[in-house]
Amino acid sequence: MTNRELADTFTLIANLLEIKGEVVYVTLAYRKAAESLLSLGGDVNQFWKEQKLRGIPGVGKSIAEKIDELLSTGRLGFLDKLEEEVPAGIAEWLQVPGLGPKKAALIWKALGITTMAELEAAAR
Repeated sequence: MTNRELADTFTLIANLLEIKGEVVYVTLAYRKAAESLLSLGGDVNQFWKEQKLRGIPGVGKSIAEKIDELLSTGRLGFLDKLEEEVPAGIAEWLQVPGLGPKKAALIWKALGITTMAELEAAAR
């Protein structure tokens, strides 16, 4: 996986946690890790091979373990579990101006919609 792919994964995790109503500092930790991966001066795979993931700013033990799982297996059980709890399509809604995580969660739970197309149809 590339730095961008890992960063996108951690951004998705942060968005899903935010929609789920997780404590703010947890979502911020994933966002910080994503930003660090994007601005990293080298390939994250090299840091991983050298077992230096924790040397990346914003990457602590938990996130380093998640990076290791992603790079080892190509999957992340934590993300799979989150996507079972909160449909990933709802995270796309955060791109809609004025639609934040709390409002997205309210719409999802009240109307039972999970895709951007369903959201657009409901808005009409």
